[in-house]
Amino acid sequence: MSKRDVNLFHKGRNYSCYKFMGAHHTNENGVEGYRFTVWAPNALNVSVLGDFNSWNGKNHRMKKINASGIWSIFIPELSFGEIYKYEVVTKNGDKKLKSDPYAFFSEKRPNTASITFNFKKYVWRDEAWIDKRRKANIKQSPLNIYELHLGSWKRNKKGEFLNYKDYARLIPRYVKYMGFSHIEIMPLMEHPLDDSWGYQVTGYYSPTSRFGNPDSLKYFIDCCHREGIGVILDWVPGHFCKDEHGLYRFDGTPLYEYKEENRCENRGWGAANFDLGKPEVISFLISNALFWLKEYHIDGLRVDAVANMLYLDYDKGPMEWTPNEYGGNENIEAIKFLQHLNEVVSKECPDVFIIAEESTAWPKVTGKVSQGALGFSFKWNMGWMNDMLNYIQIDPIYRKYNHKLVTFSMMYSYSENFILPISHDEVVHGKKSLIDKMWGDYWNKFAGLRAFLAYMYCHPGKKTLFMGCEFAQFIEWRFNEGLEWHLLRFEMHKKIHYYVKTLNDFYKNHRALWELDFDVKGFQWIDADNQNQSIIIFMRKARNIKDTLIIVCNFTPKVYYDYKIGVPFLGTYREVLNTDSREFGGSGQIMGEILFSQKERWHNQEHFIKIKVPPMATLVLGIENIDED
Repeated sequence: MSKRDVNLFHKGRNYSCYKFMGAHHTNENGVEGYRFTVWAPNALNVSVLGDFNSWNGKNHRMKKINASGIWSIFIPELSFGEIYKYEVVTKNGDKKLKSDPYAFFSEKRPNTASITFNFKKYVWRDEAWIDKRRKANIKQSPLNIYELHLGSWKRNKKGEFLNYKDYARLIPRYVKYMGFSHIEIMPLMEHPLDDSWGYQVTGYYSPTSRFGNPDSLKYFIDCCHREGIGVILDWVPGHFCKDEHGLYRFDGTPLYEYKEENRCENRGWGAANFDLGKPEVISFLISNALFWLKEYHIDGLRVDAVANMLYLDYDKGPMEWTPNEYGGNENIEAIKFLQHLNEVVSKECPDVFIIAEESTAWPKVTGKVSQGALGFSFKWNMGWMNDMLNYIQIDPIYRKYNHKLVTFSMMYSYSENFILPISHDEVVHGKKSLIDKMWGDYWNKFAGLRAFLAYMYCHPGKKTLFMGCEFAQFIEWRFNEGLEWHLLRFEMHKKIHYYVKTLNDFYKNHRALWELDFDVKGFQWIDADNQNQSIIIFMRKARNIKDTLIIVCNFTPKVYYDYKIGVPFLGTYREVLNTDSREFGGSGQIMGEILFSQKERWHNQEHFIKIKVPPMATLVLGIENIDED
């Protein structure tokens, strides 16, 4: 730890402070041991406690090495795997036992101590993936994400957690088989309460010990990469858990959190909000982001609850917040922090991406900081998600009165780099599973799910689908048990599972569905206004016009024959995907023949074809041949 390291830490500019903060195995004056370093500026004394000193704070008192509150001590001959805590003596003489904010490993709940760990042992074998990632342009590539909660994806026969190595054997191959490009894992940072799903963190640098040690997690990520699967990790820099052993009032005063109660208290989640204007907190958080990206080879971070960070009045009543210096409700410190974070990540790890879970109409969430944006790579399209999940539950008789729920998203689709999310939040807390949201009887629910998913995959934007949706689990997601994999023994669940695999492969194999996702040239309406029949028709385009696809979505259970649609070229067309195919569980209203276009203006196109429109289904047409004459 150099004076420069310390100076940058206190300026909010040290982006690798985990390399000297916390517990590090080292050799000092020819003696091996562990160097412990912690920031506690308002403490009277700090000691390291553990089994090695009978948890006696008098044995290893730390030395305060600078006026702004960094404490450090070298303990010789301390071994790998020792549990420890800091005993922090506050200004009023109280003693607090705290876990290490920078610990690399922690005890499994309900225990809360940190564990010494030799962090540099693991040897990675994912060079081919990293090289491929470095050369890729993710915004012009297929990105279809499988979101999962590790503890409830699958459990053993006793209902107990599997471990990271079990998951390494199962998940990468499954996700590759299903055709997803990435997995997104709900938070893996150490947390005390399973019910929080990982979003109430105590150990930001410590992967949860529920599933094994840090090297086992690295092995899991390594296996994903070797199967060609990217790994995205949920990250929570806005708020943290208030458990006594964690960051909350770490040295007896508000340290990591805001000192003002109305800014600190996050009553909705029972958490404390990070002080995003404090330099040492900025160093802690940005270093943490880079820690996961560099040390664990994570390919992307999904930043949770960005709106909570951006708005001073988020989830607060009229008298529960204080306006900023300009009288507004924007958290200026949070804006600067997010821009700072994204600039640093872009510079340090230019081939990874950062996703914002931002639920409002805040402008310029994605885009360059130099142009006034927050700097995120992608933003979840919550507006599209809410509109479509409302629409699919409406009786088709009344869908014509709600047609704009399907079409409105194209009014703003190019304002941000969007990801279309069907996430864990939409299949829990009484909202029903995705299949159970669908209107109608058993058959129509499956038909509606197939039609909706194909529409989603053909709509501009990258994709996220939560686990269990791929085989139409009827019950809501339950964090404390595994998915209902036994449903794959039943015909319709087996067929929808095969359908999602086919849809993923179809998506990846057709450039029109991702190459121009964020370019207005990649989309064109053919017919957006047929609300009476609840049918929409649009084109997705790639740089090569021969890759153009025509998408027909019928959101009612009625079949139409000799249905006339406009097409852009004189030539031949063919059906390349039909969600009503019997192999997917549909009624089999398909077209096996080549379709010849005729020269007559229709739907603002110069040519037309006649098609059969299947019931409650999405149909995709590809170009067989363009008549150059």
